Amino acid sequence: MWSHIKLSHRTLRVWQAALLLIVFALWHALTAPGLIPPFLFDNDRQAAFFFGEPLKILGRVWSWFFVSADIYGHLWITLLETVLAFGIGTVAGLGMGLWLALSPLAAALLDPYIKALNSMPRVILAPIFAVWFGLGVASKVALGVTLTFFIVFFNVYQGVKEVSPVVLANARMLGASQRQLLRHVYLPSATSWVFSSLHSAVGLAFVGAVVGEYLGSSSGVGYLILQAEGSFDINTVMAGILVLTGFALLLDAIVGQVERRLMTWQPKAGETEKL
Repeated sequence: MWSHIKLSHRTLRVWQAALLLIVFALWHALTAPGLIPPFLFDNDRQAAFFFGEPLKILGRVWSWFFVSADIYGHLWITLLETVLAFGIGTVAGLGMGLWLALSPLAAALLDPYIKALNSMPRVILAPIFAVWFGLGVASKVALGVTLTFFIVFFNVYQGVKEVSPVVLANARMLGASQRQLLRHVYLPSATSWVFSSLHSAVGLAFVGAVVGEYLGSSSGVGYLILQAEGSFDINTVMAGILVLTGFALLLDAIVGQVERRLMTWQPKAGETEKL
């Protein structure tokens, strides 16, 4: 029934905004004093203590951006850490993925070590990086790189491995060199795999930056949340989470725009069905 309903882009955005407003309205009704009887709490202030009050949370966000305007420095630090972790992790994953996909011997030799490193919970490395690199930007970037590297690496590796043997054979018959094969066959084949991994990679770089700030820093949005938790200020904690969510969506949208510009040659789903 629902699978056959198609909405225009504008109508879809309206419905998405309406859904968000409904969530905030329910949140407000459940936490505002006297609006709904407290079913799960002893009094009507306990819900607000545990979940915050949406109006106060939005007021805190407004103050951060337009009144005191003291969040921009923290956002800049978090953005810098995220971009550096994303860039370094993506380039390293791309290079390593191409190298091992084109070097079966090296791939077989390093396979158990790569699997062991990938299975390691990277968050536990945050205190070690703090000792190695200090509490500044470098330790957060290092943690973010460990989170982004593997997802890019495995997607690139798989993308190169999925190259059609027929296409490779035809290119070699036409006299293509190894460099030409890399540029015109392997990289285009891996491109869609790379961009599918970048959406997750940018989110993980962001997670690495915020978790690093949360565990030890003197600036960043994660630091603001940590300070608010120490004083049991749930509204500021929720405001920080709200800002981080919007920030992550913005970064993902930027990656999506870059993907659409660089992948114009790829037919869309609707065009594929028409063919």
